[in-house]
Amino acid sequence: MESIIPIKGNVQHQITLDPTVWIFDDRRIDLETFFTADYVEKDEIEEYKRDMGAHWSREIMEGATFPPTLKSEKKYEKTRMLTGTFGMLLKHFVQNAKPAQDARTLILETSDGQEHTFPIAQADELVLKFSEKGKPILENGPVYVLFKDGSNLKDPIRNVNAIRID
Repeated sequence: MESIIPIKGNVQHQITLDPTVWIFDDRRIDLETFFTADYVEKDEIEEYKRDMGAHWSREIMEGATFPPTLKSEKKYEKTRMLTGTFGMLLKHFVQNAKPAQDARTLILETSDGQEHTFPIAQADELVLKFSEKGKPILENGPVYVLFKDGSNLKDPIRNVNAIRID
């Protein structure tokens, strides 16, 4: 099984996706809470500004020392990464590939010869699940494609080996 997934077709930039490194990507979403809670996608720039402001305020109030909770926060995050179930929204990658203005469809090609076709606007509604309980998806992977509404949680699209934009 190949773990690289190309985005090809009617795009300005043909790119390849490597789901094995997404665990380190800040855009990853925790699928254990994504389908149960009201998920709100965060504005990364605003979140960065808020975090930097809080860090600056903490340094002014406490000095440049690290609080005792920082070590436990890092340990918690590491444990969560090693045991969690994560996904990535497909829209990030489709945007980076820059589909041509006349592109209309997004096709998920699978290793068993099937094609799953969606309007390109529906890329916002697709989630690439790349990790299950801290382990990469090896069987029928490297990703499972889920709908954002959770309607195919029990039967995701499997064996995706390419994404084609037409």
